[in-house]
Amino acid sequence: MKRKPLLMSLVAALLLVLTSAGTSFSSGLGAPASAARSAAAASAGCGKAPALTSGNHTIQSGGQNRSYILRVPAGYDNNHPYRLIFGFHWRGGTANDVDSGGTDGYNWSYYGLRRLADNANNSTIFVAPQGNGNGWANPGGQDLAFVDAMVNQIEAGLCVDTTQLFAGGFSYGGGMSYALACSRATVFRAVAVYSGANLSGCNGGTQPIAYMGLHGLRDNVLPISLGRELRDTFVRNNGCTRQNPPEPANGSLTHIITTYSGCRSGYPVVWAAFDGAGHDPGPIDGSTGDGWRTWTSAAVWQFFTQFGSDTTPPTPQPSGNQKIVGQQSGRCVDINASTTTNGTQAQLWDCNGGSNQRWTHSTGKQLMVYGNKCLGVGQAAGNGTPAAIWDCNGQADQQWNVNPDGTITAAQSGLCLDAVGQGSGNGTKIQLWSCTGGANQHWRLEN
Repeated sequence: MKRKPLLMSLVAALLLVLTSAGTSFSSGLGAPASAARSAAAASAGCGKAPALTSGNHTIQSGGQNRSYILRVPAGYDNNHPYRLIFGFHWRGGTANDVDSGGTDGYNWSYYGLRRLADNANNSTIFVAPQGNGNGWANPGGQDLAFVDAMVNQIEAGLCVDTTQLFAGGFSYGGGMSYALACSRATVFRAVAVYSGANLSGCNGGTQPIAYMGLHGLRDNVLPISLGRELRDTFVRNNGCTRQNPPEPANGSLTHIITTYSGCRSGYPVVWAAFDGAGHDPGPIDGSTGDGWRTWTSAAVWQFFTQFGSDTTPPTPQPSGNQKIVGQQSGRCVDINASTTTNGTQAQLWDCNGGSNQRWTHSTGKQLMVYGNKCLGVGQAAGNGTPAAIWDCNGQADQQWNVNPDGTITAAQSGLCLDAVGQGSGNGTKIQLWSCTGGANQHWRLEN
C-alpha cells in the first residue's frame, strides 16, 4: 500500500509539540455547513440530474483553490440518497493515494471501503480531499471550511442522505477526522481515526458522535497513548462507562476490538488496538507487515454501516431457522451428523434443510442451532480458530455481527467467518480469519 514518507515522524513530532503547548484552531466560521437540516434525509441534489461526476474537482474556500477527488457509484440513481464517506490522506500523502489505493490499487481504495461498498450494491459516494502541503494543519479552521464547502457542493449536486456522512483517515488524516468529530458532530454521523493524534485541533469537542479509534501498540510515530486520549474525549461526550479496554500483548501479532458499554443510544465508541504493524492503517494479524487484506477495512465498514436512516432499509439480520449459505460454495454451514457435542467444528455441506443447518441470530448476537447450542470461538480467538458449537453462555466469544457486505464477523475480534483454505467442498471446516473480501468469507441467509 502507499505509505507515509520518512519525514512524517519529524513533522508529527513538531505538530505534537504545538498541540501539547495548547495551540488550538478556531474556525470563526459560525454555523458549520449542513448544521441546520430538515427532517428529510434527502439532500437538495435528489431528484435532479447530477451536477457532479467522478473525477477531480476544484472549489473556492477561504480565498483558496482547493481540490478533491469524487467517486460516484456505478449506476447512480438520482432518487436514491447515498451514504457519503470522506477519506483523508496522511502527512505527505495525497488525495490520489487514497482514491487509487496506492500500490494495492482498487482493493485499498479509501482504506478498503470502496471495494466493500461496491460489494454492497454501490451504496456510497466517496470523497478524497487534498490537504494544503499534503497535510491537515487546519490554520484558522481553513480545512474545516474546506470540508464545509465540499459538503455543500456535493449535497447540492448529488443525492446524498444527509444523516449518513462519515469521515476517516490515517495519521494526519486521522487528526483531521478527529477535528471534524470535535467541531462537526451535528454534520457527521461517525468518524474512524486510524493511528491519529490531536494534530488538526479540536474546536468544540463537547458533543457526542459515534467514534472508532484504531491504533498500534508499537506505533513509534504517534504513540498509542495519543490515540487513547482522542478516544477518551468521546467516551466522555457519549456518556460511556469508563474502562481500560483490553489490548493485545506486545509480540502477539493480533488485534482486539472493544465496544464500550453504557454509551448513549446511537453514539457508540469502539477501540481497536493491534500489535505488529506499528504506525499503519492496514495491519495484518500474524505479521509485522501491512496490506489490503487487513481486518481494519471490514471493521470500519461494519462500524459505519450500522447506522440506518429513514431512507435506508435496516440491515437484514438472520431470523429463526435460516440457512447460512456460502457465496463461493453454495453449501450450508453445517454441524456434522447432527451432533450436539461441545467443541464440534462447523463445516460446509450440501444444504438439506436439517436442524443441524438451521441458525437463529438472537437479540444477543448469538448464532444458535438446535435452540440451545451457540457458535463460539473461545476468548483468545485469532486466525485459524475453529468456529464450533458450545452451550450458549451469552459471552462475547459467542457473539456475531451479520454485515451488509455479506460477511459475518466475530463481535469480539472483528475476524471473519471463513471457509478454510478457500475450500468449497463438503466437509470444509469453518474458522475465523482476517477479513480479506474473498468469496469464501461471504454468506447469504436463506429460509
